[in-house]
Amino acid sequence: MTARRDIETITECIRQRSRPGREAYLGRIAEASHRTANRAALSCGNLAHGFAVCSPSEKAALGGDRVPNLGIITSYNDMLSAHQPFETYPALIKDAAREAGGIAQVAGGVPAMCDGVTQGQPGMELSLFSRDVIAMAAAIGLSHNMFDAAVYLGVCDKIVPGLVIAALTFGHLPAVFIPAGPMTTGLPNDEKAKVRQLYAEGKAGRAELLEAESKSYHGPGTCTFYGTANSNQMLMEIMGLHTPGASFVNPGTPLRDALTREATKRALAITALGNAYTPVGRMIDERSIVNGIVGLHATGGSTNHTIHLIAMAAAAGIAITWQDISDLSEAVPLLARVYPNGLADVNHFHAAGGLGFLIRELLDEGILHEDVQTVWGEGLRPYAVEAKLGADGGVVREASPRESGDEKVLAPFKKAFQPTGGLKMLSGNLGHAVIKTSAVKPERRIIEAPAKVFDSQQGLNEAFKAGSLTGDFIAVIRFQGPKANGMPELHKLTTVLGVLQDRGQHVALVTDGRMSGASGKVPAAIHVTPEAVEDGPIARIHDGDIIRLDADTGTLEVLVPAGDFALRRAADSDLVGNEFGFGRELFAGFRQMVGRADHGASAFGNDVAEFALQ
Repeated sequence: MTARRDIETITECIRQRSRPGREAYLGRIAEASHRTANRAALSCGNLAHGFAVCSPSEKAALGGDRVPNLGIITSYNDMLSAHQPFETYPALIKDAAREAGGIAQVAGGVPAMCDGVTQGQPGMELSLFSRDVIAMAAAIGLSHNMFDAAVYLGVCDKIVPGLVIAALTFGHLPAVFIPAGPMTTGLPNDEKAKVRQLYAEGKAGRAELLEAESKSYHGPGTCTFYGTANSNQMLMEIMGLHTPGASFVNPGTPLRDALTREATKRALAITALGNAYTPVGRMIDERSIVNGIVGLHATGGSTNHTIHLIAMAAAAGIAITWQDISDLSEAVPLLARVYPNGLADVNHFHAAGGLGFLIRELLDEGILHEDVQTVWGEGLRPYAVEAKLGADGGVVREASPRESGDEKVLAPFKKAFQPTGGLKMLSGNLGHAVIKTSAVKPERRIIEAPAKVFDSQQGLNEAFKAGSLTGDFIAVIRFQGPKANGMPELHKLTTVLGVLQDRGQHVALVTDGRMSGASGKVPAAIHVTPEAVEDGPIARIHDGDIIRLDADTGTLEVLVPAGDFALRRAADSDLVGNEFGFGRELFAGFRQMVGRADHGASAFGNDVAEFALQ
């Protein structure tokens, strides 16, 4: 089935805008495909270093181009729950590669930091930049030119977008992404949120809070709410970079291991040495990117991807804009309710039918491009399945169920939770911004109230403790953009503003910082661009200015006469305290080079992303 006309029209606009960059990119990877993994052309010294620790038989095989060699890029560490399961993957992958007649080597490791650990801490100011560091680290691993394909082990936040940027930079190589899966269900997310609010109000102690948090985040795997980590996994599957049904299988299970072995063998099968050569840079095209955006809207995914998708697409020579994302939001209904957009967690979503059900519903209505290439082959329809463990210990797939297992969690298309997507773009005299509407009640999506201005989230939290946040207001938190301090997530504001909203106040947030997939029930206009440090209008807001945020019409305005507002002097902020400590001094160059949020907030200066807005 072809995509619906409105979906195809948006896709064609992206295709035409991207043509110069995309053609240049495809030319580069075509040229690289003639040179890559030609190990016979490497010098004897090059090869000796490259396979020094291999067995004699592996050395003989790697001396020419007789067997495929698979590079493993891993984000393993044993501190973070989402990445700890990857400890056992290299041995599993190497064994599966041998069974398939190939070889696998760990090409390199990449850093993986956790936004949950660094929330509200100085380390959070490195978080966004870690995406580009991850891409660079993966590039170093692959630069040895020993590999016919690569598998990427990553799950969370900036890790998967960084790995995608690296994979597309080495677009002549096939790439398969292998997830670790979510942790099993613990304390329900809404119960955890209640304890957080009680703690913020002084009605619960630290011991009670730590107990609740520990029961929620309790074992190996990703956090179970629908934040950036699980949005990443959805994206990898709906864009065809996972094998079908792989995203949300729990770690440490026989099915998880079987999926990993299968993904390894599939990566070896699609190298240039076989008959199904699938270079990832050609595989991922404008249709794949649109499918990813559609999936983001249909599931109410992370606002972080309004930044990451632009940077990821740019790595493949594709120019997308916030307007494209906004246009697709109008065409895509919301089909999932996973916390913070509902009470269920991602395990409940998977049990209700998961991505297989959602992909089939969207394909049947022409909301997704079916005629794409994936690591599994031609077309997206093979992803409308459930993966299960077969009697022989391998993976078997069944058609996804025709009915949702729980329509409160996963709705069929004709019973969508809302007719538009979970994200909305805002524009007005304050610039451009993003809001996640899927968790905000319709009656709270429009607010007109005076501004209370702060230059840090600590400033707002201190005002809350002092009892000065009374009445209706819109909190303005500025100097939180990528050039100012690396654009940290301001997730700690969610609890405070949620308390005030529950007391009956009408509150909202406007910031040039981020809030992530955890953006909750309080309306939050985030990623405001231009940012304050670049003389953005947000730097000229005064306490008491009336701001109107309208998520229905997509507007964000300060209601001050235009002439008066333009003549105001932009506020200054002392950012010296953000420049040192916790490694921040090492990232001074990133803060200087980074682009705007609506250009992908990349330190690479992506020409394609810049071109998109010219």
